Amino acid sequence: MKINIGVSNRHVHLKKDDLEVLFGEGYELTKARDLTQPGMYASAEKVTIKTEKDQIGNVRVLGPARNYTQVEISKTDAFKLGLKPPIRTSGDLEGSSPITIIGPKGELQLEQGCIIANRHIHISEEDAKKYGFENDQIVSVKVDTEKGGIFDHVHIKISKEAFLELHVDTDDGNGFLISSDTMGEILDHE
Repeated sequence: MKINIGVSNRHVHLKKDDLEVLFGEGYELTKARDLTQPGMYASAEKVTIKTEKDQIGNVRVLGPARNYTQVEISKTDAFKLGLKPPIRTSGDLEGSSPITIIGPKGELQLEQGCIIANRHIHISEEDAKKYGFENDQIVSVKVDTEKGGIFDHVHIKISKEAFLELHVDTDDGNGFLISSDTMGEILDHE
């Protein structure tokens, strides 16, 4: 089964209260462009993420607001920041790395909230049923590029509506020379 591949750069998800701490009371995110997943978008807003060791500026905030605040980085970013964040599913923040988020109006010092997102495939309930996938099922995906290979430990992420797509971080994308038109193939999952 062929699948689109999307490469996710470092980014931040914010809950409403934290958005207001960083950008001001009553602030609403400004949509810059839609993402492939229905209802999700890259906002015009950017923040700085910081640790005692270093910081990274111009980190995009993704919208809409969520019910948790989370920073997603790559292993390369983690080295720069001096962190050892766990590899997790979005929203699984218990015991994750501490990090500071700095906005134009304030800053947040999170005791936990920084992760490296696991490789995952977004799939709709309808397609999951059609192709026989279960939520959080683990599959492998073959990538046929000049430096291609197989992504193991890819989690299935089922939602009511979803654009069928594998999400990897920039380290995986760069390592496999993935471009915007690269396709993968889900290997036998039965």
